[in-house]
Amino acid sequence: MSIRKLITTLIIGGTLSSCQLFDSYKETDVVLSSPGNHLELTFKMIDGAPKYELTFDQEQIISTSDLGFVLKDQPNLLDNFEVVDIQKKSIDEQWETVWGQSKEVDNNFNELTVYLKEKSTHPREMQLIFRVFDDGLGFRYFIPTQENISKIEIMSEETTFNLVDNYKVWYQPCDTIVTNWEHGFDTYERLYEKAQIAEVKTLMHTPATFETKSGDYLSIHEANLTDYSTMTLDRGTKGTSFESYLVPWPDGVKVKRTTPMYTPWRTIQVGHNPGDLVESNIILNLNEPNKIEDVSFIKPMKYLGVWWEMHMNKSTWEQGPNHGANTQNTKKYIDFAASNGLGGVLVEGWNKGWEDWITNPNFNFVEPYSDYDLKYLASYAKEKGVELIGHHETSGDILTYENQMDDAFDLLEKNEMNALKTGYVGKIRAEEEGQHHHGQYMVNHYRKVLETAAKHKVCVVAHEPIKPTGIRRTYPNMLSREAMRGMEYNAWSDGNPASHTTILPFTMGLGGPLDYTPGIFQTNFDKYRKGNSTHTTVANQLALYVVLYSPVQMAADLPEHYEGNPAFQFIREVPTDWEESKVLTADIGEYVAVARKDRKSNDWYIGAITNEQKRALEIPIDFLEDGKEYIAEIYADGTNASYKVNATDVDIKKVKIKNGEHLSMHLAEGGGQAIRIHEAATGEYVSMTE
Repeated sequence: MSIRKLITTLIIGGTLSSCQLFDSYKETDVVLSSPGNHLELTFKMIDGAPKYELTFDQEQIISTSDLGFVLKDQPNLLDNFEVVDIQKKSIDEQWETVWGQSKEVDNNFNELTVYLKEKSTHPREMQLIFRVFDDGLGFRYFIPTQENISKIEIMSEETTFNLVDNYKVWYQPCDTIVTNWEHGFDTYERLYEKAQIAEVKTLMHTPATFETKSGDYLSIHEANLTDYSTMTLDRGTKGTSFESYLVPWPDGVKVKRTTPMYTPWRTIQVGHNPGDLVESNIILNLNEPNKIEDVSFIKPMKYLGVWWEMHMNKSTWEQGPNHGANTQNTKKYIDFAASNGLGGVLVEGWNKGWEDWITNPNFNFVEPYSDYDLKYLASYAKEKGVELIGHHETSGDILTYENQMDDAFDLLEKNEMNALKTGYVGKIRAEEEGQHHHGQYMVNHYRKVLETAAKHKVCVVAHEPIKPTGIRRTYPNMLSREAMRGMEYNAWSDGNPASHTTILPFTMGLGGPLDYTPGIFQTNFDKYRKGNSTHTTVANQLALYVVLYSPVQMAADLPEHYEGNPAFQFIREVPTDWEESKVLTADIGEYVAVARKDRKSNDWYIGAITNEQKRALEIPIDFLEDGKEYIAEIYADGTNASYKVNATDVDIKKVKIKNGEHLSMHLAEGGGQAIRIHEAATGEYVSMTE
């Protein structure tokens, strides 16, 4: 970790008693500004209850909002408080990521800690910690070890976000039944909705993203979700105010803890445009630094998978005449990956137990099917310079998985398999019926898997996960998560509209990397799934490798659909680990263009996508080095391309470009454009026509 500078300034030092500063607290607020004075937090006490407000560049965005807890079998922690101390400090540092959207991260904030004590015979103490960045606010609660409270059962966290107006919001609903077993607290695999706040009738998952009346943007989420229930947002009948609604245990309790207890950070990211939210690092900065000393096993990569063919009904997960995970078929994937510079091959359906895996799971995580030679394939892949990626589908059977977990990770480590995909399709099966995917019980389970994986030098890509909250900083072996409605929905449902991926970077993508599994070249599935398609062009599929960030990106289609296709060159070349990232232009739900610089070279990559509407974009090129000439290798929609017809038509060309110029993009319906920019070699010639 390289630290540029670390400045800790106690603006109010020592112990400052409430009688000194808060004797007449009704007239006294504590104001804390961000380092560049863009954001201003106001903390106040009203009738013994702590409150906060937030202003962004002179515009109030959060009016007076509540803080505190409703507890089980003991008095609530809501009011009857006095302030006994406050402390302020400032931090300005820089740290280096193991992998990420950028190599170096600035962590610059001002912090306020408010020490509260009840005015009662047996007083309890609580602290509120606020960190104000130029691009957002993070705050959390801390209940220290003390005589008058040790066991804590939270019935409700009363944190509110009182938005000042009827803002526009992009959100994913979470409180209606999705299937006969799946509640909103069990899935993020629903399409995002756009509405005015007053029209929202359901709970909302976070991140939820808002546009103010003045055209600014904010997103509410959480960071460092540890030993706590996931937060959703409940508007109820409260106008434009949202209250934290925690995913419950089966008995209705939301969180079960003992002191000392830190809560996750509640976050409000802000920006003058959608791209400011994407470029913010608040979620990462509010997590603890890396705890893994040896990170040599953590390798961003592109990978293939014995996976899409099952979704296409070409083969099966369970053993039989069309079993996909057989030795010879896997060798074919390994050979293709090795020949095309892809780092890994994921194999699903390799282990016993897939016969009735959704309704009656009985997985064995150490015994392969008889037609799958795990040890041989792991060795064969290594010889080819390819990683064999493991797969643990649990079907929500947590007890079975945890009983086998040590042996399962031992098997991976012995075969030098350093990457694993996990899955949790179905109802959670645990000691207590009624556990949810996003409750505290499962938050702790996912962390147990991650920590166990780290001990065995294994990286994790989690499907059906809890949402990303930045824990990848602390455990960088947490590579990516599904956490949204991914590509497979195009195979066997009405599919994802083209607008879906223009929303994801500004919603769930704000939490962390998304394993969307792009790269489908055979966009019409009639051969295997009549009537289904990607709802995008191939150029759009290429652009997703840049637009949707993940340190592991799947080349998701069947290998035979890539062979001989010149557009596959972009997938071969595009990196998954970046030095720098910029959002060039965006309108949430309409279009987005992103530029990223390769961490290992001076090459830049651009991805631009649109929704169902064709459009022309003028993209500013202001990130290249002045005085140099560059070549832009462009993969664009063909003249007559559309997601409806000619979706596979890709126009590939090269043009010269310099810093300060613009690229004119013409995106088809459901289309996109993918570009690699490299410095022109001496004498390198390309056509000057676009």
